[in-house]
Order: sequence, then structure tokens, then C-alpha cells
Amino acid sequence: MDYDVLILGGGIVGCSIAYELSKYSLNVSIIEKELDIGNDVSELNASLTFDGMEINNDLNYYMEYYGNKNMKDITKSFNVPFKKLKSIIFEEDFIGNNNLIEKMYTRSIRRGIKGIQKISNHNLKFGLQAKVNVEFNKAIISKNWGVVSPYDLAIAYGEIAFDNGVNFRLGEKVIEIKKVSKGFKVTTTKNKFTCKFVINTIPDDDYKLGNKVKENISKNNNMKCFLINKKFKIKDIFVVLGENDEDIFIYPNFNGDTIAYVITKDEISYEDAFEKLKDKLPGINCDYINNSYSTQFFNDRIMIDDSKVSKGYIKIDGKNYGIVTMSQFIANTIRKMVIENIPSKPKKDFYEKRREVYRFRDMTNEERNRLISLNPKYGKMVCLCNKVTEGEIIDSIRRPLGARTIDGIRKRTGAMNGDCYGSYCMSKIISILANETNKDITEILEKSAGSNIIMSRIKQFKEI
Repeated sequence: MDYDVLILGGGIVGCSIAYELSKYSLNVSIIEKELDIGNDVSELNASLTFDGMEINNDLNYYMEYYGNKNMKDITKSFNVPFKKLKSIIFEEDFIGNNNLIEKMYTRSIRRGIKGIQKISNHNLKFGLQAKVNVEFNKAIISKNWGVVSPYDLAIAYGEIAFDNGVNFRLGEKVIEIKKVSKGFKVTTTKNKFTCKFVINTIPDDDYKLGNKVKENISKNNNMKCFLINKKFKIKDIFVVLGENDEDIFIYPNFNGDTIAYVITKDEISYEDAFEKLKDKLPGINCDYINNSYSTQFFNDRIMIDDSKVSKGYIKIDGKNYGIVTMSQFIANTIRKMVIENIPSKPKKDFYEKRREVYRFRDMTNEERNRLISLNPKYGKMVCLCNKVTEGEIIDSIRRPLGARTIDGIRKRTGAMNGDCYGSYCMSKIISILANETNKDITEILEKSAGSNIIMSRIKQFKEI
């Protein structure tokens, strides 16, 4: 056998499973079709972590509850940005008959979720109307929600798994999986492997293995995302439950900016989405918006199909907005299933600590001077907006599973995510990446294969 376990998909679920399995004497590999890991999480640098009160399905509730309870410890261990925030969930007056707040509160009490409080408009004394304009009768406050850097968490899982022996095969796509007498034969675009166990984290794709994935009741809506600059600041998480599942989420990120989602059933223009946002945030205008993009708000049930676990196959199905919070529960559950079927012992030399990450913008002047004395490249500023140095960019490339694309550097360092969005620093970063990977600048990719940033030079010179 080439491997004991093959994990299909290098998203946050695949990387968290690899991290858990790397604690045991198993030969594990991840196959990911993209050139980097963690591509299934938010493009923004902050995602919400939930406590389960907002979700109907009891199993998915517990996935969120478990992940929320352990998020502080694991992010502290991994040196991943995370902070708990107060969240206020409103139900607008005109949908009051739906009693969404009452249902959510009753469900939370039944589940034993602590740290929540139901309030009325009259006793809401947080000065919210200066920031959020909502006509409501009732709301819920939770002390359990938080904000985490999603791709930083996914990369941290992957880096520790890599340091503990997990093999990452990036840029390979699985073509076929066949059951053989003692496991599986897996064919990719580059290789053929055999393994004892397959864990498939790729939604929808079951590779004709005959698993009848349970019917997933999708409720996926359209979502317009806005990054609001530092002129508008909030400290809490605000959720406005509107009519016909048209909801608005507003929360701070780690740079002092604000992130806002406008979720609708039907596709709407940015102009209409911005008008809905303006209605809830009096005083903002187009000058406040640094960036915007469109995506889907996934609300599938996340299901772990273990119907063929005795034959060595597990399928994780569904896409959900809370997957970052749920990933810890999924990984722990899969680890127990695998260990029950492939006898193995915990590693005595398992190394839990992630390699040190230096974030120049978060350091004191004393810490900066000490770092610069060790490596002068940390004193050369490349991204002025987010204070990212040449040393940080080089480290993001040289680290385990280091960045090989511009998007990979953006995710790891925050460079090009400032007010200028790379107009000042991108050319410098392209040169650094080309130099570190021994490539020509025309070979440097934005994200996926074929996304070359510079198609050709104006003129080629043999000598300078």
C-alpha cells in the first residue's frame, strides 16, 4: 500500500482531519486539485464562529457548539487571530409574526446554550441606533460568537500536519477511485495510488462508489459582500433577520475594517444590495467601500456518511456557512472512525507547535527592532497599507506548504489587502516570488493554473 489513508480535498475540513490523523502512526496523504490549501474558506480575513443557536439541525448544532467551545484554545495554540465578540441578532418588525427570535431563543434554552439573553427594544442600552438602524421588538444577545481568520486556521492545520509527516499532493485532481481486494486504487491527473482508507471531503462528488448520499435540503442564497473601511467602526456583531430570508451580517475584522454581507434569495445588483445596507447603516456612502464581491451563502446540512466505513470509505457531504466552526468536530469524529478500523498508536514524537509566525504590524517597536537585528529583510516594508515586510513575504514562501501563488501570499500575510489593493506592492511581490521559486515573472500565477499575471515581457534581454 502507498498510503494508509488518502484524504480527498485540502480545504479546512481536509486539513483538520490530516492534523488529527498526524497524531498517529499512519501514512497519510492529502490530494488537492488547487495549488494551495484552504481554498474553500472566505476570501476575507475574518469569518464568524457560531455557537449553534441559529441552526435548526441538531447534529449540525452540536458540530458548531463543539467547535465554538474549543476555538479559543486551538487558535491560541496555533497563533491564529481570533477574538470573541458580543453578537446582537434582530428580527425586523414587519416579520415579527414569524417569531424567529422566540424560536431561536427557545431552541437555545432547550439545547442548554449559555451566555445568551433575550431583550426588547426598550431595554437595549448599547447605543446601537447610532450605528445600526433597525426597527425591532425583540433581539437576542450572545456572548459566544467570535471572529477568526479562516484561511490562517486552515493553513495552520496543514502546516502542523505536514511537519508531522502528512504528504500533500497539490495541483492533482482525482479522476477515479476503484475498490480493490485490500483497499482502494486512486487515479489522479499525475499518479496512481493504493490505500487502505479513503476520506472524501469533496462535496457532491462520490466517484461512482455506490454511496447514496442522503438527500441534502439546500437553502443556498446569493450573497453580496462589502469591505467597509476604517471610517466606519463597530465593536460587535450585528445580524438583521429580514423578510424572505433576506438577512444582513455586519462585524469587524482584524484590521479595523468592517465586513458586511447582504444575503438574498434572488440575484440582485450591487447597487440594490448597497441600498439595503445603507438602510441599516445610516451615514455610510460609496466612499466607505474598499471592495465588494459576490458569492453564495451555503446552508446545506453537513453530513458524515459512514455507511461504508467498514470497507474503508467515509464521505463528508454538504457546504455550510459554519464549516470553519464545525471543522474541529468533523476531524475528531473521523479520527475516531479511522483509528477503530486501522489499528495504530499515538506518536511519541508528535510536534504540536506551529512554526513561529511574525506579523510586523502587530509587534511592538522593541520586538520589531529585535527581529530586524536577526533578519534585516523584516525592516524592508513592501505593503505600506497593511505593514507587511519583505521578511514576512519570504517566510510565507519558505514555510511548510509555502505560498506558490500571489493569492497564497495574500492569504498568509495580508499584503495587497489594504486600501490600494496591490497597486503599490504587487510588482515587488511578483519579483520576490519569482526569485524565491526560481521562476520567470511570466510564470507567476494569481491563484489557479492558467491565471498568469504577466503574460509576456515587452522585450526579452539576454543580458542587463
